[in-house]
Amino acid sequence: MTFRASAGFTQQWDHFDLDVDGGVATLTFARPDRLNALTFDVYADLRDLLTELPHRDDIKVLVITGRGRGFCSGGDVHDIIGALQAMETRDLLAFTRMTGAVVQGLRDAPQPVIAAINGVAAGAGAVIALASDLRILARGASLRLLFTGVGLSGADMGVAYLLPRMVGLSRATSLLLLGDPVSAEEAERIGLAHEVVEVDQLSDRAHALARRLADGPTLAYAATKSLLGREQDMSLSAAIETEALVQALLMTSDDHAEFHRAFTEGRQPRWQGR
Repeated sequence: MTFRASAGFTQQWDHFDLDVDGGVATLTFARPDRLNALTFDVYADLRDLLTELPHRDDIKVLVITGRGRGFCSGGDVHDIIGALQAMETRDLLAFTRMTGAVVQGLRDAPQPVIAAINGVAAGAGAVIALASDLRILARGASLRLLFTGVGLSGADMGVAYLLPRMVGLSRATSLLLLGDPVSAEEAERIGLAHEVVEVDQLSDRAHALARRLADGPTLAYAATKSLLGREQDMSLSAAIETEALVQALLMTSDDHAEFHRAFTEGRQPRWQGR
């Protein structure tokens, strides 16, 4: 049951494409002529969609990808960076908090998020990919954290929190200071890529993985994602106690009971996410 009161879900998103099919939502950045660079409006729509996502029972998995040759090349130099020069501090802070809210929304969403990276993912586009739960890269795709290259801190949108936990402090320092591109093969080697596939296989592979997750025990997936995020800043004893509480709660779930029924009957479980 989802409690929404008077608030309804957004019926149309103007600044990216969103398709929902059988529990799998596919968000496609749709500015291929600009390598899917972000505008203020794209950021705002992303933030708002991710705010709605925990309340949407019709979405069990989110796939993020880009149209054309790029995944997302970060903030549009013309539409964002130029405009920032004329803003006052209060408005600049509102903007940087909005970009951070996108990453917070990706991490807080109970649904697994898959980034299907079809081309360059640079700047904020790379951070969006890193904030996703799983990353599948096409051969020829790359990640590049180039904030210092535009005279800004390499720590932006929470990446200085996320990246060291993924690849270690030393490698994260190099990536954030130097902004060198990370190829798909290198991303797989250092643990940033779940899988690397040929570009013509990317969509099918990402949606096959999304289908597997959407058809699985989604309540268990949500609990796992939540604990992975929260336990990074806990002591071991706090983490063990939190896991004990959550596991005991899930032992009362319909899905856990369904596993036992299916096991005793010699069939596959029919997961309900309850």
